[in-house]
Amino acid sequence: MEFVQFLTSQNNLFIVAIALVAGGMLAWPAIRGGRSGGRGGLSTGEAIQMVNRQQAVWVDLRPLDQYQAGHIAQARSVPFAELEQKVAALPKNKPIVLVCALGRDSTRAVAKLKTLGFENVHVMEGGMRAWSQAALPVTQKA
Repeated sequence: MEFVQFLTSQNNLFIVAIALVAGGMLAWPAIRGGRSGGRGGLSTGEAIQMVNRQQAVWVDLRPLDQYQAGHIAQARSVPFAELEQKVAALPKNKPIVLVCALGRDSTRAVAKLKTLGFENVHVMEGGMRAWSQAALPVTQKA
């Protein structure tokens, strides 16, 4: 009974409310589907595993000059602005891992590709920035 009185006292009610809001904010990503649910976001490690285990295809959505400056080995350059024109070159029977500079264009590209009949499309969270921060290799070879 003392615990309930403690929680409901006017001085502590504000602290309890803050704790509940903070807990809800921490739990929200898990409720929405976590890393691999919802929009299909993958960490760099999860993306690498998908490519290695399921023969997923890297698709780099950055502009050509950024792609040429350094990209993931075997990534296909399909600039976001040209996605609809080049979509026929992408395989529908393999998973696709979309990569952009920060992960924002990839999220929009997932929706676009799903409307065009692609079902197994994923975003690498954080894009090339996350790839670089993880000290993973890049290449300039086409």
